[in-house]
Amino acid sequence: MSALETTTPRPQTDAAAVVGDLRRTFDSGVTKPLGWRVRQLTAFKRMLIERGDEFERALAADLAKSPTEAQISEIGLIVGEIDYTLRRLRSWLRPRRVPVSVAFAPASAKVVREPLGVVLVIGPWNYPVMLSLVPVVGALAAGNTVLLKPSELAPTSSRLMAELLPQYLDPAAVRVVEGGVEETTELLAERFDHIFFTGNGRVGRIVARAAAEHLTPVTLELGGKSPAFVDDGVDLAVAARRIAWGKFLNAGQTCVAPDYVLATPKTASALIPHLESAIAELYGSEPRESRDYARIVNEHNVDRLSELLDGTTPAIGGGVERAAKYIAPTVLNGVDPDSPIMADEIFGPLLPIVHVSGVSEAIRFITARDKPLALYVFSRNRSVERRFLRETSSGAVGLGIPAAHLLVPGLPFGGVGPSGNGQYHGKYSIDTFSHHKAVLSKPINPDTLRLIYPPHGQLRDLLIRTVIARTWRRTR
Repeated sequence: MSALETTTPRPQTDAAAVVGDLRRTFDSGVTKPLGWRVRQLTAFKRMLIERGDEFERALAADLAKSPTEAQISEIGLIVGEIDYTLRRLRSWLRPRRVPVSVAFAPASAKVVREPLGVVLVIGPWNYPVMLSLVPVVGALAAGNTVLLKPSELAPTSSRLMAELLPQYLDPAAVRVVEGGVEETTELLAERFDHIFFTGNGRVGRIVARAAAEHLTPVTLELGGKSPAFVDDGVDLAVAARRIAWGKFLNAGQTCVAPDYVLATPKTASALIPHLESAIAELYGSEPRESRDYARIVNEHNVDRLSELLDGTTPAIGGGVERAAKYIAPTVLNGVDPDSPIMADEIFGPLLPIVHVSGVSEAIRFITARDKPLALYVFSRNRSVERRFLRETSSGAVGLGIPAAHLLVPGLPFGGVGPSGNGQYHGKYSIDTFSHHKAVLSKPINPDTLRLIYPPHGQLRDLLIRTVIARTWRRTR
C-alpha cells in the first residue's frame, strides 16, 4: 500500500532511541567509504524516478502543484543535484594539499574532509520534498547518518518520504520522524552533530537556542523580503513575465520569490499592464481554473494573506476563496512602505509595488532593512547592476531573472544575517556537512625544529627573524 493511501495512526517515536541507533551506525564506520555514499545517492535517484508519480500526487494533495511544476521545482531538481554530486564527489573528497613554511621543512600539510556524524534535517512545507531531500543528499554524500523531520503541514509528502526512504536507502543510516511541534521539540533536546533547518526566522531562533545547549552547529535557511528593482528603460514585457513567474510559482509560497517591486512611479504604471498580460499568459484569464496555479497550504495562511489585503485596492487580482484555499495573483501599486504588507515576508501571491525616485533611493530602501535572501535587478545598465552588487548585501543576486539561482547546483544557496546562515548545494553541501581537519606531518628525524627551541641566543634569534621575514614575503 502506498503512503498516499495509508490512514493508520503514526506510531510514537523515542527520539533518544532513534538518535542512538543512528550514532551507533555512524560509529561503526559504515558510512565513511566512498562506495557506500555512491550507493546511497544512486538508490536515492532511483527512488525519485521509480516513484516519481507518487511524489507528484503527494505534492498535488498538499499544495495543488501540477505534475510539471512538481518535476521542475522539486523532483527534477533533486535528481539534478544527485547527478551533479555523483560526477564530482570523488574529487571533492580528495585531501587538499597546502604549503608549509620553510621553518618546518621537511613537512607536508593537508586538509581532510571527514563526516560530522548524526545530522538532523528539519524540512519546510512549501517545497516539502525538495527542501527536505536536497540537504539529505548532501549529508549522505558527506558520509553522515541522517534523521529527517518533514513538515506536518504537508502531511501527504511527509508520509510518502517516511515510507519510501527506508525502502531505498540504508535504514540504519537514514530515519524519518513525522510529527509536529511536540516531536520536533523532543528531537531538538537530543545531541546532534549538525542541525539543518529550513523555515521562518521565529522557529529558526528556537532551533538555534536548542542547538546551543549542545554547542551543535546549525545551518539556518530562512527567508525575508526579497526585493526586485525594475529600472527605467528596461524591456517591461520580459521583466514582467519573469517577475510573474518567480512571484506566482507555487502561489507565491517560495522563499526566493520576489517579495515586492521597487520602481519609479512612471515605470510602475507602465509595468502593471505587462504584469496583467504575463499572469494571463501563465495562468489564463481565470487562474483558479489553471492546473498550473497552486493553492495556499491551509486556511490559516489564507486568512493571514487576506488580512494583508484589507483596505487595499489591487491593481490586479485580489480575489480570495477561503474554502478552496485560493488567492488570485494580485498586484498592489504605490504601496506605503509602512503598511502591514511590507512588515514581514508575504509568502503568498501578493506583489506590492513601492515607488522610489531611482536607483539611489532603491538601494537606500533595501539597505535600511534586513538583509534579504535574494535581490533581483532588472536593468539594461551594467553600472546599475554593479551598484547593487557593491552597495547591498543579500544571500544571492539575480540580474534579469528571479529565483532561478536555486536551480544551479554549482551556486551556493543560503542567506545572510536575518535571512539565514550557512550554504548548501553541490560542493557547498559537502563543506557544510563535513569537518575540515588539518593534518601536519613531519618526520621525526632529522629534528630540524631544534632551530626554534629555546634558549634563543643572538645568532638563533637572527636566524629565526630571517626565516620569518622570508616566509612573510612569500605569502604576501
